[in-house]
Amino acid sequence: MIGITKVYPIGVVANDSASLSVRKGEIHAVAGENGAGKSTIMKVLYGAERAEGEIFLGGKKEEITSPKVANALGIGMVYQHFMLVKEFPAYQNIFFGIEETDRFGVLKKKEMLEKAEELCKTYDMPIDLDEPCGNMSVSNAQKVEILKVLARGADILILDEPTAVLTPQETEQLFRQLRLLKENGYTVIIITHKLKEIKELCDRITIMRAGKTVGTYNVAVISEAEISRLMVGRDVATEIPKKECRAGDVVLEVKGLSVKGKGEKLAVDHVSFRARKGEILCMAGVEGNGQREVVSAITGLSSAYSGDVLFEGKPIKKQRIKAIRNRGLVHIPEDRLKTGCDAGSSIRDNLISLDYDKNSVFGFINYKKLNARSLEQMRAYEVKGSLHHKMAMLSGGNMQKVIVARELENDPVLVVADQPTRGVDIGAIEAIHKKLVEIRDEGKAVILISADLSEVFRLSDRIIVFHEGKITAEISDVSSVDEIRLGRYMLGLETMEANDDET
Repeated sequence: MIGITKVYPIGVVANDSASLSVRKGEIHAVAGENGAGKSTIMKVLYGAERAEGEIFLGGKKEEITSPKVANALGIGMVYQHFMLVKEFPAYQNIFFGIEETDRFGVLKKKEMLEKAEELCKTYDMPIDLDEPCGNMSVSNAQKVEILKVLARGADILILDEPTAVLTPQETEQLFRQLRLLKENGYTVIIITHKLKEIKELCDRITIMRAGKTVGTYNVAVISEAEISRLMVGRDVATEIPKKECRAGDVVLEVKGLSVKGKGEKLAVDHVSFRARKGEILCMAGVEGNGQREVVSAITGLSSAYSGDVLFEGKPIKKQRIKAIRNRGLVHIPEDRLKTGCDAGSSIRDNLISLDYDKNSVFGFINYKKLNARSLEQMRAYEVKGSLHHKMAMLSGGNMQKVIVARELENDPVLVVADQPTRGVDIGAIEAIHKKLVEIRDEGKAVILISADLSEVFRLSDRIIVFHEGKITAEISDVSSVDEIRLGRYMLGLETMEANDDET
């Protein structure tokens, strides 16, 4: 890819004469800050975006005008947010759009199952092909996405943040499968910000900054610190200094919380825990094991539960969300588009959405003051863009930084941070982590929900692990466990009761 330039209608330059050279049969990382242009250049390669510049495959210039054209040229992409029909079984998703039918239009289930089974066997991706994708674990749904790409004859695979929600065991399994693809001559391109995984898996890395290509490097001879510096343009702290934890009074108490799931099964099964001032309590677990329902209950988004949720000793079940927020409970939601922001409004309007009441007199809003406050927050959290840029035009990571800035700068008593750094670059992760620790050191309470185990270990003072709606472990001494052990708790392979030394 040579001279790739992509300018959006509002004037945002996503790619500025960027270039990328990938070799056949390698695993190649594309890394950079949010807004650096890495996702855009991959979407251009996949035909999901049109841009100026030239693309050559095997030395031949190609015009890739759509994903359909990309598929025909052997290019496939697995997005971070899966593109699966949840109600369909795995085999139908794998062949969605290229189904085999008889002359009456009836699906040839037997033939499709046989081909899908062969793909699973060849690439070591065992799954239940008859299981609806909506019932699958995240790692199995990801396998379906990869098999879907392979079924279309792709020999170049693009994966966007493929390990964002995987346990260490699931990540290692994915890496084995990607190495097997490499051994079979496939080319794999990964968009990621996890430097440890780049060093472990990838052959080369292309680093981007501000829409430009900084350079391409052999992973074996470049350090994590140097990668960070090239991505951000400065040295980045990987460890966040923390004072000794001095947990104080209980701020939030959850007693016997239960939430109905599908059928007779409980999504949350009689869960009890406390969050205290001056500590970061982490709720760890594979997604879909009850954390989402617990967060909805403790933030007031849902009252469809039994049991008690007490914030500073008072039940929140019948309180309006505005009243709960006014008492100092702030929430960084997991889904930044659905519940985190108004994508159709500007950066400024999203940043000030909690401040109208505090900055208006007789109905007149002091926009001068709010504009100055918004600019200050944008600088502090390194948000790229102007006050009046629409949120919908921002990269996912930039959007996340706006949401985090709005919530953490709102004088919290309790912060519920649900995947606060998902899809966020190294520099922003550093800023968000420092702010969460600062809030904790000020004697406030923080509840962290994270699927990123490096984040869990970096920030947590105490960990509760969820599996199938129950707490399988409570770890008061975080240094007593490693990622492998924590992963076993998350997968339900061990429970804390089985380990007397940690009880």
